[in-house]
This record gives sequence, structure tokens and C-alpha cells, in this order.
Amino acid sequence: MGGPGPGRPRRADARRNIEALVEAATRLLAVDPDASMNEVARAAGVGRVTLYGHFGSRTALVAEVVDRAIAQTDEALAQLDLDGDPREALGRLLEATWQLTHRFGAVVVAASRALPPEQMRRAHEGLAVRVRGLLERGREAGRFRGDMPLEWQLGVVQAVLHGASAAVHRGEVAAEDAPWLVRETVLAALAA
Repeated sequence: MGGPGPGRPRRADARRNIEALVEAATRLLAVDPDASMNEVARAAGVGRVTLYGHFGSRTALVAEVVDRAIAQTDEALAQLDLDGDPREALGRLLEATWQLTHRFGAVVVAASRALPPEQMRRAHEGLAVRVRGLLERGREAGRFRGDMPLEWQLGVVQAVLHGASAAVHRGEVAAEDAPWLVRETVLAALAA
């Protein structure tokens, strides 16, 4: 992202433009992962020069959208009660995560196309920490399988969430069915 230089704050109009661009990109990418920079600029009410002045590439804009989506997701998930039975807690976490994933829609699809795998992995660290903790508790309590590598189980959770997002986007699964499909698929795969 372009900037005003070290130590210099952005002007108010620049901050407004950035917010308008990120909000427009989030809205557009949520329904169309291939939304163009022109479409984003138009939806934000700015020109392409302004857009590229703040975001030098589509990848930079998508990265900013993803960073903000992850921050909002982490904030919401921090409020979730993960105490008690690890299987039930994981079910609650999966449903809450799905609701947040669905809110951002095809942003997940756009991000997986635009961002390198390492950046995608970092974007999911907050959720991964929560899931890992529940998996460890569940394995110790005999609620989840202990014969599979923990990292494999984490990957399964992520793959099911992303797969559900893509399936809803393609119209293969109704959005209202996705929470229970995600929960039941993951819990069945992990069950001891």
C-alpha cells in the first residue's frame, strides 16, 4: 500500500478514500471473487489513480480486505465460550466461524487465488490456535482421534470451511445448510 512517508499521518480525505475502497472491495469480493479494480474504484466513488495510489495492485487490496476480515473474525471469536466439552465447544466454534466466513462470502475465494499460501496460513493463525487448543483437549479427553497428526486435523477443518464457502458461492449448497454441514462433517472426521 502506498503511504504518506515515515512519521507523516494520512490526510483525512486519504483515510476516507482508503476506507471507501476497502469497504467497496469487501462488498464486491464477497459476491464476486473476480471483481476488478475498476469495479472497486467505481463502487468506492474514486478514480483508478486514487485506487492505485493507495493499493499498488489487486493483491495488495485483497490482502488489506483479508487482514480486516481476519481482525473482525478474531474479535468475534474471542467472545465465544470454548469451555466445557471440547466436541461441543468445537461445534460452536465451527458454526460461529462459518457465520463469519459466510459474511465475507467469496472473499475467501478471492484471497486463495490472490495471496501466496504462506500469507493465507498466517491469516488463519488466530482460528488455528483456537481449533488446536480444542483438538488437544479433545484428544486428551478421548473425544477426538489421536491416531492422526494434529496438523492434519487442523488442515481438515480449514479445508471443510473453505470448501463450504466455495460450494455456497457456486450455488451447490444453500447458505443456511452450511453451518450444520461444516459442523457434522468435521466432527465426524475427528470423532474418536
